[in-house]
This record gives sequence, C-alpha cells and structure tokens, in this order.
Amino acid sequence: MAHQPVHHTVRSLLVDLSTPFERRWAGGDAFLTAFFNALSMSFPVGEQFFIDSVRAAAKALPADAQASFADEVQGFIGQEATHRRIHGLFNGQLEAQGHRNTWGPRAARRIARFEGGDPRHALAVTAGYEHFTAIMAAWMLQHPQQLDGAEPRLRTMWMWHAAEETEHRSTAFDVYRASGGNHRWRLRWFHVVTFFFVTDVLRQTLRNLWHDGALLQGRTWRSAWRLLFAKGGLVRDTFGPWRAYFRADFHPQQQDEPRAEAWLRDNAGQFREV
Repeated sequence: MAHQPVHHTVRSLLVDLSTPFERRWAGGDAFLTAFFNALSMSFPVGEQFFIDSVRAAAKALPADAQASFADEVQGFIGQEATHRRIHGLFNGQLEAQGHRNTWGPRAARRIARFEGGDPRHALAVTAGYEHFTAIMAAWMLQHPQQLDGAEPRLRTMWMWHAAEETEHRSTAFDVYRASGGNHRWRLRWFHVVTFFFVTDVLRQTLRNLWHDGALLQGRTWRSAWRLLFAKGGLVRDTFGPWRAYFRADFHPQQQDEPRAEAWLRDNAGQFREV
C-alpha cells in the first residue's frame, strides 16, 4: 500500500518558562510532580535521537519514497525540535531547584552505540518510544483532570505536547516500514524499549522524590497508586494499547485519539503556527 502523506503543523508554544514555578507544581502532589518531571528530563536527548533517526532513515529511502515522506518528516522534525526546546527550558527550572537529571546522560550513552550502524535499528527504537509517548499522550487527553490543580502554564505545556505526540505518532513507524524494517526486529527493539523506559522513568522519579523529601511519605505512594493503577490509571488504561504493538497487523493510526485535534482547536490562542 502506498504511503499517504501526512502534514504536521509546527507550533510555537506561547508559554513563559523563564519564570520559576513551585517545586510541587502539580497541585502540590509530590508523586505527580516527580513523575512528570522525570518524563521531561528524558525529552531533550530523546527528541534529538528521534529527529536524527527519522532524518537518517528517510534520507536512505529511494527517491520516490523520499518525496512522499518529505513534508511529513519535515513536520515531525519541526514538532520534535520544538518539544526539545520547550522541555529544555522546563528542565532548566528543575535544575535551578536542585534536581539532578541522570536519565538524559544515561540515554545519551546508549544512543552513541547506534552510530555507524544500520539506521533501521535506531528507527525501530524510535518507533517503539513514539508508541509509548503516543499511548501516554492519549491517556493524558482522555484524563485531563489529572492536571487540574497544576500550574496553568505547565498544564498547557503538557497538553500541547500530548496533542502533538498523538498527531505525529505514525511517522517513525511508517518510515521504518518504507525502509524495509521487518516485524521481528520491530518487536525485538520494542522489548528493549519497554524495559528501559519503565526502569528509567522509575529511577528518575525515585531520585526526584528523594530530592523533594517525599520518597518515604505514605501520601506519595497513595498518589502513585491512583495515578498508575486505580480505575482510569495510566498503567491500567495503556496496557491494552501497549500490547497492540505486538500484532503483525498493527499500525499507530488504529489507535485514533480525536481529543488531540479538539484540544489544539480549542486552545489555538496558546500557540502560533510556524
């Protein structure tokens, strides 16, 4: 089946991230804050890896396939570069609060191992991580109340990021297929991605909680249970979409999330199109 080109609009978020925010910016909830902070700490390095892997694999495609993907890849790179910049500013505030980011440097060391290899391996890893971000983004859009008590500008940042991740969730996957990437290696790398994503986010969240002085508090772990495992929780609601990736006939567009388009439409004043 021929690839159907998809256009991704690049948007510049109109949110001030130069002004400090509260240490527990997520409505005073230590676990929620630590968890989202951990995710953000991975983004600058991760987003650059995604950009590099998609760009390198797209350049290796035959000329007609390159032309078919050109606009979509450009939009993907533009969106991810904007995410990298915004979360870099956010992470700068976390650093000023005394947080130490160990996830980013650890990921950078792993990424270096892909240099000089078949670009499809890095692309399979990217497709796997993009699936994780897409299903988590869909969960955020389905449960926006999770950030109802958060600092408004930061709530906007996370919802904007979720909407755009949902929007470009198929790009890495489609370039991987067009480059001849097979199902077996896609699943092999997804097992690796799952292991490292879960362990990395746990390690960084625990470090953040320790720095915040909340690691051993009972209310911290009650919040963790609600966020992850209670009805409507992240793990419970994303397990099915996560497992779907293992199907031979899987495609990211099968997990459509119309709330992304609705959020972007309803919050158009929060960004400008580039």
